[in-house]
Amino acid sequence: MAKRNTTTKQLILDSLKNSKSAVSQEILQKELGEAVDRATIYRVLNSFCEDGIVHKILGDDGKYYFAVCVNCSEKKHKHNHFHFRCLSCGKIECLPNEMEVKLPEGYQSVNFNGFISGYCANCSNSSLFKQQ
Repeated sequence: MAKRNTTTKQLILDSLKNSKSAVSQEILQKELGEAVDRATIYRVLNSFCEDGIVHKILGDDGKYYFAVCVNCSEKKHKHNHFHFRCLSCGKIECLPNEMEVKLPEGYQSVNFNGFISGYCANCSNSSLFKQQ
């Protein structure tokens, strides 16, 4: 059965696509304001994950963040890349290099959650770091 594309789903998807980094449900809620309630955002984000539209990232702060998938489908979610969180500006981004992890024979990977925190190029080039 085909899933309906509602105005609410489109608002959430547009917000994710326009974001320059992965965003949490809280960030989406602030951006969308009264237009969409918290439970609906949660439900739509999980639906997008199942459909291969977005992937979920567990941050080192214990929160989940969501980023738009590139070349994924409902049948094949492939996100063997690290994610980076800037400790200064809070931006979370997908790093471009895919990682290959060799598992023992008979093992099958379902999820990869590589996470690095530090300072992004913009923040590490700020005057704060240049003074040190």
